[in-house]
Amino acid sequence: MQAIMSKLIRLSSLNGKTNDTNLLMARDALFKGQIISLPTDTIYGLAISVFNDVAIKQLYELKARDITKAIVICVSDIDQMAKWCDLTIKREVLDDLLPGPVTVLFKRSKELNSTLNPMHDLIGIRIPDHKFIRDLCRLCGPLGLTSANLSSEPSCLNVKEFLHLWPKLSLIFDDGTLAKSDPMRDQTFGNTLIDESLGLDICQKESEIMLNIGG
Repeated sequence: MQAIMSKLIRLSSLNGKTNDTNLLMARDALFKGQIISLPTDTIYGLAISVFNDVAIKQLYELKARDITKAIVICVSDIDQMAKWCDLTIKREVLDDLLPGPVTVLFKRSKELNSTLNPMHDLIGIRIPDHKFIRDLCRLCGPLGLTSANLSSEPSCLNVKEFLHLWPKLSLIFDDGTLAKSDPMRDQTFGNTLIDESLGLDICQKESEIMLNIGG
């Protein structure tokens, strides 16, 4: 139990800045192909480097996730987003949406690792409104991101709710309880998806497109 608890890192900031030690620990784990857990602006997530083929495979195995379900990527900002997809809407529109609890669908770029979501031409991209994960993306590049649970389980608002996954994780970054418990959270994820891949104005709750990018 002590070894498992040593993986738990409580997030802290100094004068509004992310603790660099925490960022470097997360970066090193990701670059080694390990899976970490971290907070987002909605729920706790599992993150991997999108450049590591082994980590992608292990994430699917850990979650017992259907391989036809795509993994969303997380980036630091719109400039970083533009490298990994074909932006088809004006920057001002994205500025109004992001950062925030929104997943935007665009056509994926050829630079994105072909092992990630190989059956999908589109990529779901998030810019969470949470400083730690955005700073980590600036340091590491895009992260593969999914909810910190098994695919059949509700999403988690605090780290104790996915305690059974800890042995399979390299690091668990704890930012406390993210929101008040919501009985509908396993259905809505508090996250909206907008499909801009064809310039369409389509807005759905993430639970409605679970077959595409669901938890």
